[in-house]
Amino acid sequence: MGRAGKSRPAEGQAVTDTATAWQVQSLLLGYPDAALLERRPLLRAAVTTLPTPVGTPLGVFLDHLDRTPPIRLAADYVATFDHRKRFSPYLTYFAYGDTRKRGMALLRFKHAYRAAGLELDDSELPDHLAVVLEFGATDAATRATAHRLLTEHRAGLELLRLGLRDTDSPWAPVLESVCATLPPLGRREHDTVARLAAQGPPEEEVGLQPYGPPEHMPRRGTR
Repeated sequence: MGRAGKSRPAEGQAVTDTATAWQVQSLLLGYPDAALLERRPLLRAAVTTLPTPVGTPLGVFLDHLDRTPPIRLAADYVATFDHRKRFSPYLTYFAYGDTRKRGMALLRFKHAYRAAGLELDDSELPDHLAVVLEFGATDAATRATAHRLLTEHRAGLELLRLGLRDTDSPWAPVLESVCATLPPLGRREHDTVARLAAQGPPEEEVGLQPYGPPEHMPRRGTR
């Protein structure tokens, strides 16, 4: 009894940390518009409450926001996430490419949100990393669902993290922070990352109805 009682505050703090981290990460993965830049003081305050492996990388990215002109931030964001499929923020892309199977995977995301009472409009694909993180930051039920979705696509997240890191992208620390909130990669996931790095996602150019391909979707901003 004593041991279990002592563990509860730590567990509760871990839950709070995850919710805070996912909310901050979601915002920092959005388009760097004026609304995001105005939130920097609040985001910094939140980051200081997080464990070092999660919070420190976010602080690095916030430093980048502070010292980079807004027009440069916007141009870098577009060049990174809108023009390079290698850095796609859409989780199902890495596993399924532009294939019929990806359309079904997108529907699974949408159904998971609907079961939790969330209906997305047609301006957003449900597998956008920032959408999943924001969804998971809501409450215990959505956090469990988001954790499952992120873990199912852990290999794709790792490939995105490695790609951003290898090109010295300013968004690499944000992905480092995201991955620090998830379990380490297993052997199978390491194998999947190696295969995707060597071969890339499938390339059948069909079947994303009722969703359009990511490059034709409106850009995400802060919410």
